[in-house]
Amino acid sequence: MSAVKFYCIVLITSIFASCGSGNQKASSLFEIKLEDNLNQINQNKNVGIRIENKKNKEIENVVYIIDGRELPVNNGKITIDVPTLGSKVLTAKISFENETIEINKNIKVLSEKAPEIYTYTIINEYPHDTKAYTQGLEFHNDTLYESTGKKGESFLRKLNFKTGEVYGQIDLDNSYFGEGITILNNKIYQLTWQSGLGFIYDLRTFKKLDNFQYGKSREGWGLTNDGSKLFKSDGTEKIWFLNPDTLTEEGYIETVTNSSIFNSANELEFVNGKIYANVYQKPSVMIIDSNTGAIEGVINFSGLSDIITKTANWDKVNYVLNGIAYHPDRKTFFVTGKYWDKMFEVQIHKK
Repeated sequence: MSAVKFYCIVLITSIFASCGSGNQKASSLFEIKLEDNLNQINQNKNVGIRIENKKNKEIENVVYIIDGRELPVNNGKITIDVPTLGSKVLTAKISFENETIEINKNIKVLSEKAPEIYTYTIINEYPHDTKAYTQGLEFHNDTLYESTGKKGESFLRKLNFKTGEVYGQIDLDNSYFGEGITILNNKIYQLTWQSGLGFIYDLRTFKKLDNFQYGKSREGWGLTNDGSKLFKSDGTEKIWFLNPDTLTEEGYIETVTNSSIFNSANELEFVNGKIYANVYQKPSVMIIDSNTGAIEGVINFSGLSDIITKTANWDKVNYVLNGIAYHPDRKTFFVTGKYWDKMFEVQIHKK
């Protein structure tokens, strides 16, 4: 081994060792303590905070930081105010004896308020294909677009929502399990479940334009957009932001209530700053603030499954509510379920 190579190995080893010893040193000297040993805190809550000084060092200054923002300390308390909710790292930058080190504490920032409960009124009923394992539903003008799942049964189609007449259909290869869709800039974006792959189609010609691969997001579940970016659910607590041109993931929100982080957002629809998300395997839809991730409301759709025709192979696992689309001209929502024979036009209101 050459002397230069040996020196490089020693140098790299010493760098990693010093990094590790630095972290160990920080935790051996100080620890962030929140009142009542909290690790879950609601947005805008005032909470007592202090530094446990394990070695009685002479502390000169402490600065608390979360999401790159400094948190002022007033009477020994900080106010938790973050742009997005969910899992966070609270950092204390401690100056003492001509030295400055950082220590971290993992916390969860939850919504300020409990979700409000909403219900629905049925305006109309329309036919729905009982062979459609609905995963995505969206209107463009007065035409309904639907994406379905199950390998060998997955397709993308456009249709007349009043009659069920199919205007065009693309059948996915049997190896793909279709998922959510959204329409933006005259393109249809479609997810698949566990293949790590999505498809892009021309809205007018219905021709496939391209594929795209997922980044850090785990799977493909629901998809919607706010006119400038795509929102993608992946079966976790995260809803990802995708650049519609590059399809790269440029951030995410976490879906949270006032008491927990929630991880069951499925099919998505964006309306007036809110994301409406089917709750996986449940007859309900969450109303999520698209900026913060706060679950502001829950729509209880219990009862719809009682008025559809149940076929011989009915089961609660497959025949669940899934699919929500907003019709901007009619200002109503359309909801259906997997293999349901009906689609319902509804108005949503507080219970």
